[in-house]
Amino acid sequence: MGIRHRGRWILRPTTFGITSGVVGLAGPPCSGRSALLETLATLRRPSVGELELLGHDVTGAAGQRAVRARLGFLPDRFGWAAGVTAREFVAYAAYFKATPNHAVDAILERFELSDAAELEMDMLPADLRLRTGLAATCVHQPDLVFLDEPLHSIPDSERDELIGLLRGLAPTVVVTAPDAAELTGWCDRVFTIVRARLIESLEVSRSWSQVPAGV
Repeated sequence: MGIRHRGRWILRPTTFGITSGVVGLAGPPCSGRSALLETLATLRRPSVGELELLGHDVTGAAGQRAVRARLGFLPDRFGWAAGVTAREFVAYAAYFKATPNHAVDAILERFELSDAAELEMDMLPADLRLRTGLAATCVHQPDLVFLDEPLHSIPDSERDELIGLLRGLAPTVVVTAPDAAELTGWCDRVFTIVRARLIESLEVSRSWSQVPAGV
């Protein structure tokens, strides 16, 4: 698969696979990191080659329809309408994904948001806002989740707990960051985009990867 944008390669044609667990994708601004994540999440089409997700070729419309109900995607710096509460934000995602209403309360409780559910999104601190975004992303229990730089505004004191939460979102989670150092130590695999090429790091610490995702 390869991705071009405005006449240049974002990702030169390459063959790679993503297995279960947490996969990190690093790259500085303008490296094509977000464009690659959006392509993997079926929001863009590859310029060349094929992309298979969950057993379906998603370079065509039929394959996209087959897998989108099983995907979750949270963009960097996601937005919301003025006055929307955390519960309403998650409930809208549940409606969009044709998920029963009882799933909203269940996911709010799972992400420890029950006490903050009636607060407006604008009033939430960064860590609770991220939890709400993750709850909306995962309310339909996806098999594959894509997160674009979710920890960019999270204080260091909150990161370890949130990293544990990220690891349990789905059987496979793909998460981005500007620097591979932010992903090494808790992701099971880490890839870096270097000059439009995807390179896998061999220096992934086992401190987190020894713990199965979901624990």
